[in-house]
Parts: sequence; C-alpha cells; structure tokens
Amino acid sequence: MSLVTAVLAEAEHALPAPTWVFGVVPLVLFAVLAFVLWTYRDVANRHVHKAEAAASDHAGSPGATSHGDGHPGHGH
Repeated sequence: MSLVTAVLAEAEHALPAPTWVFGVVPLVLFAVLAFVLWTYRDVANRHVHKAEAAASDHAGSPGATSHGDGHPGHGH
C-alpha cells in the first residue's frame, strides 16, 4: 500500500461528517448568498424621487449639458 492510499484510508475515518455533507454545505451557502443578492435587485429604481431631485439640483451647474458629459475640467 502506498503512502497516499494509507493517508486517504486513514482520512476517511477522521472526517467529522459524511462526505455528502461537504457538497451540500457549499450549495446551501451559495443559495443563501444568491437569495441575499436577489433581494437587492432593482433597488435604485425604488427611490426614483430622490434620484430625480438630486439630478435636478445638478442640472443647473455651469457647463452641465447632459449627465453623460461628466464634470467639466476633469479631462473626460
């Protein structure tokens, strides 16, 4: 018996849980994280009234022609 086989055979008895648990735990963790990420979908559009107020405040600044132009004097 090689050293690798002996280590693997010994490691099988030293595992704290059945081997299938080591596959299920990451799947559950990723599912929970995906749910958390999903709950933040479209958050920016929920507060359109705040975004419109801020945009109207900046619309009158010198050199502002549209939002895509960036800020004047920053070399964009």
